[in-house]
Amino acid sequence: MQWFVNLGASVMLPILLFIFALILRITPGKAFKAGLTVGIGFVGLNLVITLLTKNLGPASHAMVRNFGLNLSTLDIGWPAGSAVAYGTVLGSLAIPVGVITNVILLIIGLTKTLDVDVWNYWHIAFTGSIVYAVTHNFALGIFTMVVHIMIIYLLADMSAPYIQKQYGLPGISFPQGASAPGFLLALPLNWLMDRIPGINKIKITPKTVQKRMGVFGDASVMGLIIGIIIGLLAKYSFAKTLQLGVTTAAVLVLMPRMVSLLMEGLTPISEGANDFIKKHFPGRNLYIGMDSALAAGNETVLSSALILVPITLLIAVILPGNSTLPFGDLATIPYMIAIMAAVFRGDIFRTLIGGIVDIIITLYIASWVAPFVTASAKAAHFGLQGASSITVLSDGGVWTTWLIIGLGKIMTWGGIGLIGVVTLAIMIWYNKFHKANDKAVADK
Repeated sequence: MQWFVNLGASVMLPILLFIFALILRITPGKAFKAGLTVGIGFVGLNLVITLLTKNLGPASHAMVRNFGLNLSTLDIGWPAGSAVAYGTVLGSLAIPVGVITNVILLIIGLTKTLDVDVWNYWHIAFTGSIVYAVTHNFALGIFTMVVHIMIIYLLADMSAPYIQKQYGLPGISFPQGASAPGFLLALPLNWLMDRIPGINKIKITPKTVQKRMGVFGDASVMGLIIGIIIGLLAKYSFAKTLQLGVTTAAVLVLMPRMVSLLMEGLTPISEGANDFIKKHFPGRNLYIGMDSALAAGNETVLSSALILVPITLLIAVILPGNSTLPFGDLATIPYMIAIMAAVFRGDIFRTLIGGIVDIIITLYIASWVAPFVTASAKAAHFGLQGASSITVLSDGGVWTTWLIIGLGKIMTWGGIGLIGVVTLAIMIWYNKFHKANDKAVADK
């Protein structure tokens, strides 16, 4: 199936959604239009992200030079990370492993997420390939992918009510490996900030910012200001600083519009899925699993992510023991904080605090996992382009990677098996005995 994976999300996902829509008894014409619209939305989204990356990347490098950084591990970013993940023999099996696991969990009622975002199975290919590179045990690598996808589905189910309420995405969950782990980090942080005097009174949302700052609170103007600040830190010329500012403003305006295209295509499929579920699975409430790109255009997420870019570079400089130079995944920060922002109810202040905590943890884990990522890249015959040590900030830095690879390295079958048993127990508790969660979130 490697040739199919190589088509990329913008082609692969529309084909899968078209087939899925036909299974749901949606008319061929409507199904084709829905899948094509989703593909167009992904193309537009990728264009906007590429626009941001091409302009933000050089600016970030310039800031690094200005601060005189000497960080030995390069963050190659998720596109290169997915190529490494799918590039191994074991990684190429991630899609069938993920699909089969999803179907089994759905049938026995241990997940509510029907995952149509097949491209993002690269997240489990990533951990599976690294465990295989560390242990040289192919079967353990496969088992790792099964356990990892179980964790992702569990987190997707638990975070879905927050996502649906905050972003207005009924029936959607985010089973994405770089986003879902942020849910368990955001919950205790939100609980803590609710109980700190003074902090619990701070509420900064895009609406309050625009109301208090007038035109300066508008998304496009905020993007301009953020871009200009980054340009100044990069010591760009006056012209290049203004160009970066306008480009950043364009990203803040265009990103939500591309996401609306995605939603336009997903709406008939989501409605068809709900009708199918009501007919064939009476009493079941299933979610359609999609990429967290659906939330990347949200004003809170995007504004916070842009502010976090220079903060991330600053933290990388001053953080003791960090060896990672953030680069490739700087434009992926919106995905990393998407679910966290939903837990924080769209509060920019809390999202920034949570993002900073997340970045600190991420840099440490990404630095620790770098030797294993480098070994996996060599096994996939991935060109290191002169770098002696590489990592992936988004996936290499999440706590799930630290947990899986740490126990996989130390305890092998026992460690991964322990994670699997605990995850299975929580899934049984959550889906069989815990009924009040969705309503509790909706009432908040």
